[in-house]
Amino acid sequence: MVRAIILVRSPKKLIAARLRKVTSVSDSFPTTGQFDAVAIIDVAELSQIKEVANQIQKINGVERTETMVEVQ
Repeated sequence: MVRAIILVRSPKKLIAARLRKVTSVSDSFPTTGQFDAVAIIDVAELSQIKEVANQIQKINGVERTETMVEVQ
């Protein structure tokens, strides 16, 4: 299992709720600071992270994302 955190910038107030609807997003919540929400994703293979990030970037109102992969 591979875990990643995707930081999301969006002016939409309910972006965290929209993120939870994306497949492989195990949790999401609003944040303060440079990004407006965080999505935690769990996938079987590293290559799937890009697919999930692309789905998130297609959500209406998402301006920017930044992905960080957990290292062990």
